[in-house]
Amino acid sequence: MDLLVNLYSRKMEALAQRVNSTPATIRVALPPEQHIIKDWVRTHFSEYWVSEVTAAMAHQPPGCLIATIDGQLVGFACYDATARGFFGPTGVSQDQRGKGIGLALLYHTLMAMKAHGYAYAVIGSAGPVDFYVDAVNALPIPSDREDIYQGLLRIKSPSISDK
Repeated sequence: MDLLVNLYSRKMEALAQRVNSTPATIRVALPPEQHIIKDWVRTHFSEYWVSEVTAAMAHQPPGCLIATIDGQLVGFACYDATARGFFGPTGVSQDQRGKGIGLALLYHTLMAMKAHGYAYAVIGSAGPVDFYVDAVNALPIPSDREDIYQGLLRIKSPSISDK
């Protein structure tokens, strides 16, 4: 399900207060860090997300923000990767979840989008819908189960007859 976020909502101000004490530093990724970020995303998430990080990093400035603690990568968030105006993918390492880092990445990424002139953001194929509804009053976008990812090429697992 795709979600829509109003970047001018008062909920954004409330979110700014919620992420104030996040233990991580959130910043725009630098191009020389791209290989580190992609390796980390590949290890913790998926090759599909590595492709989206590559697309987001191709922008100037990069459309990828990272979260670090003590110089170590613990999370990332992208925008304008699969399509303009899209937030995501985003992820936080499993051992750092529940500390507000995902919220901080969401907030800072949406503010970067707003600074680039967006009034709304689309969260494509949102995983934790309740998380986004609670954080930024995201609204479901009605559809007939059709979205930008329809027809996405998938790697097939070899079957026994293929061997």
